[in-house]
Amino acid sequence: MTHYVYRTQLVCSKEIHFDIEDGKLHNVRFLGGCPGNLLAIGKLIEGKDAKQVADVLRGNDCAGKGTSCADQLSKAIDQALRQ
Repeated sequence: MTHYVYRTQLVCSKEIHFDIEDGKLHNVRFLGGCPGNLLAIGKLIEGKDAKQVADVLRGNDCAGKGTSCADQLSKAIDQALRQ
């Protein structure tokens, strides 16, 4: 299992921590942001295919910022999968 930390941009959360093992997401945690919503995202995607999750979350917008915590997670996953 490989652990990743991603520093977010333009959103309330500051970092996203997660693990990928055999292409599956585990232990997704956001530092900062809306606790209830971000805890729910982590629970909903636990054990799911990382690429599929990134594809679903990519482009989600929050308040016209052009990104969101979910979109930032897609960017974090994309970066992790390229490594």
